[in-house]
Amino acid sequence: MERLVHRFRNNTTSIPYGNKGWEEANQNHVLGIRVKVKGDDKVEDKQQHEFVNFCSCSYLGLNSHPKIIEGAHRALEREKVIAIPISRIRVQLAILDELERELSDLFRCRTVATLSASCATTGVLPLVASGHLMDDQQPRVMVFDRFCHFSMNLIKPICADETTVLTAPHNDLDFLEDICKKHKRVAYVADGAYSMGGATVLKGLLELQDRYGLFLFFDDSHSISIIGERGEGFVRSQLGPELNPLTCIVGSLAKAFGSGGGFVMLGPVKHEPILTRFGGPLSWSQGPNVPTIGATLASIEIHRSPELGQLQKKLQENVALFDSLVETPQRDNGLNIKLVNAGSETQAAQYSGEIYKRGFYTSAVFFPILERGKAGLRVMIRADNQPEDIRRFSQVVRDVVQLD
Repeated sequence: MERLVHRFRNNTTSIPYGNKGWEEANQNHVLGIRVKVKGDDKVEDKQQHEFVNFCSCSYLGLNSHPKIIEGAHRALEREKVIAIPISRIRVQLAILDELERELSDLFRCRTVATLSASCATTGVLPLVASGHLMDDQQPRVMVFDRFCHFSMNLIKPICADETTVLTAPHNDLDFLEDICKKHKRVAYVADGAYSMGGATVLKGLLELQDRYGLFLFFDDSHSISIIGERGEGFVRSQLGPELNPLTCIVGSLAKAFGSGGGFVMLGPVKHEPILTRFGGPLSWSQGPNVPTIGATLASIEIHRSPELGQLQKKLQENVALFDSLVETPQRDNGLNIKLVNAGSETQAAQYSGEIYKRGFYTSAVFFPILERGKAGLRVMIRADNQPEDIRRFSQVVRDVVQLD
C-alpha cells in the first residue's frame, strides 16, 4: 500500500524556499539582536545602538509594569519554590487553582492555564478532531482557515489521523457553508485577530454555528487585553455572558497581558477531565511556574481596574496616529498589527536593516509567515509608544520603502 506523505507539510520543499528570506534578514543584521532594556519602550543592543522596538507583542506595555514585577516576587516569597517538577495532572501547587479561578472569573468561563498558547492548541485540536470535547463524541471534519497561525497548521497531520482535514480560503464563509451542507459535523479553526493583521468574520461564523452546529476554535492571542472591558479579546467580548458549548478559545498571556503562559477557555466544564488527561502537553507537562502565576495574578488586578481602559484608549490613539501617517491594507481596522508591503524577501530584509540603522526595529516577514511570493514589514503598535516616536518611525518607513 502506498504511503501518503506531504499532505499537510513538506520540509524538503518549504525549508529551502523559506530559508532564503531568513538568510537575507540575517545578512542585514536584523536577526538574533541581543538587547538590554533602557526604560519605557527603548532598548539597546550590544553595540550600544538604541532603538524603539515596533515588533513587541507587549501591546499595553504591561511586561515591565511595576505591579506585575512585584506580583512575580510576591508569589516566589509566598511559595518558596520556582515550580514542582511533576506533571500537573498528578500534583500541582494550590496557587495554580487560585490563578484558574481568577482567570475564569475574568473571562466569564472555565479557563485552564497552560505553559503557552501553543501547548493549549496542541492539546485541544486533536480532541476537537476526534469529537471528545463535544457531547456527541463524534469526529468532525476539520476546516482550517488558510491564514491560520503556524501553531495551528502544525497540528494538521495529527488531526488528520482522527478525521478529514481541509483548508479554506481566508474568511470564506461560502466555502465553509458548503462544507457544513455536505457534512453533519464540522469544526472551523482560525485566529481571532490574525498575527499578520485583520480579524476573523465572527458574525458570519456565529450564524453558521446557529444554523449547522459548527464548532468554532479560535486562537485569539493577539487581541487578549487590548479588546473588551475585561481584556477578554476580540472573540470572547462578542459572545455574551455564556460561552457556547460549541466554541473554544485559546490564547497567550505573554503578549498584551504582560505575564506568561497561555490558556484554554472551555464551554462545558464536564469536558475538562478529558482535556487534562488526554490533551498532550496539558497532561504530561508541568503547569505555569510560580513567578509566572504571580505575575498573571497581578495582571488580573490591573485588568479589573480603570487602568486597563486607559491603556486600551492610549493604544487606540497610537494606532490611529500610525494609520494617519502610513497606508497599509489594515488601515483603520481598529487593530494594532499592520503590514507594509515590501515586494521580495530581499527588499523586506534590506528595508528592515535600513530602518534599524535609523533607530527603529520592524521585522521582515516572508514565507512561511506569508504566502509564497509575498513579503513585508510587520509593525506592531503599543500603548507605551511615544507619539513623537511613531511620527519619526512613520517618516522613516515612508522614506525607506518609498511610500510617498
